[in-house]
Amino acid sequence: MKNLHNGRDLTLVLGGTGKTGRRVAERLAAKGQKVRLGSRSALPAFDWDNEQSWDACLQDVTAAYITHSPDLAMPGATGAIQAFVDLAKRRGVKRLVLLSGRGEKEAQACEEIVQSAGLEWTIVRASWFNQNFSEGAFIDMVLGGAITLPAGNQVEPFVDVDDIADVVVAALTEDRHAGEVYEVTGPRLMSIADVAADLSRATGRDIVYVDVPHGAFISELSNSGAPKDVVWMLDYLFATVLDGRNAQVTDGVQRALGRPPRDFADYARAVAATGMWRSAA
Repeated sequence: MKNLHNGRDLTLVLGGTGKTGRRVAERLAAKGQKVRLGSRSALPAFDWDNEQSWDACLQDVTAAYITHSPDLAMPGATGAIQAFVDLAKRRGVKRLVLLSGRGEKEAQACEEIVQSAGLEWTIVRASWFNQNFSEGAFIDMVLGGAITLPAGNQVEPFVDVDDIADVVVAALTEDRHAGEVYEVTGPRLMSIADVAADLSRATGRDIVYVDVPHGAFISELSNSGAPKDVVWMLDYLFATVLDGRNAQVTDGVQRALGRPPRDFADYARAVAATGMWRSAA
């Protein structure tokens, strides 16, 4: 078997309207693959909190891209991944690609579930996304000119979501990625101050980094009306994961795609050119 997909097979993309899922679905469709979006707004609908919704989404599916919102570290995620993988296997799914997180023991437990299922698998273990500053929780901070986060001087090799999507699509459509763990990062370590400097250069605006106490940040986030799962995730990430454990770059993108990962400065210039970060003031 040279390739899993022959044009008649169906790929389920969980989180199909999210940062990575939307890009994965678009790329698969452009390659002529049949895609089913797994989201609460799709038909059939997919909801991690409603196990009864999963079966219809897995009908006729041969490969699945698994993302769990907002994070695999969320309480209950491990049990949900186990139940989904078990059902996928019973329904004849042949290949699984899991989006995981670096330095999260709960995420690694989910990786082990996928790896031990007896199916073809690929793990894409990602660092923090560049797109958090344009499509995620931090865009309003960029627009306001002050990135106020409890990150100190810690560094992170931010990765571009387009690189993640390219790796995922390769893993879904090419046999050579089966059994691989791709730890994907950007090409350099960056503090949030470095991020702010790159964003300032790209936008031509003064965007500063303001280091704030962790407790004050979470209180402000909660009071702002942010969804509880988003508050939980950011609390977890800043309190647990951003402690230096991930302060190294990796070669996952290069190994998977044969090219280097996109640099944050290139991402920032491309987004700035769209006008997304123009201040309303």
